[in-house]
Amino acid sequence: MVQPKKNTKVYVEIVRQLRKIIEKDGLKIGDKIPSERELSERLNAGRSSVREALRALELLGLIETRRGEGTFIRDFRGNQLVQLLSTFILQDEKAKLDVVETKYMIEIDCLYLSAAKMHEGECQLLKDWIKGEHFEDEEFFKKIARYADNHLFYRIWNILNDYYKSLNLKISPAAKEDYYHLAEALESKKEELILEKYRKLRKMSANG
Repeated sequence: MVQPKKNTKVYVEIVRQLRKIIEKDGLKIGDKIPSERELSERLNAGRSSVREALRALELLGLIETRRGEGTFIRDFRGNQLVQLLSTFILQDEKAKLDVVETKYMIEIDCLYLSAAKMHEGECQLLKDWIKGEHFEDEEFFKKIARYADNHLFYRIWNILNDYYKSLNLKISPAAKEDYYHLAEALESKKEELILEKYRKLRKMSANG
């Protein structure tokens, strides 16, 4: 049975194993990948977990399902985000850094969208939540992704976050006050201030 690392969802581990199957079978763009049933048997994993992994890859444009024909590796070269992720999934360890960078880019865009869409009461609720709760970074940005009210961004961020957690990076956590100052920046609706506070939270340089 596929066993994920701590804090890693099962389907992320299945994606890793699927990469190995693609390499072992010598599959290329346009080739058909094994069926859901065959993958379940080869990986000794539940059908629902395999299905979730395939859905994630399809959402990212890495594979496509053709009714009555099966699932095929897609030509994803035209999509920059997908290209970064596909490099990580199919080939190159270097793309771990690309996953981190892309996750941060999505978070910044979600912050900008949230600032535009949140009303004063929601900003105050967010600040009260930060002050009153003990929370993980993931919980904060799930809230931000929901406030952004963009379903595709939310789905992409969730998948990126799963890959991010699977990297097991040693990153020191941000202080609670950094989240509070970021919430205040959202309330101001000033993009430059939001970016400044986000960079401080992520311990990024001004050019980072």
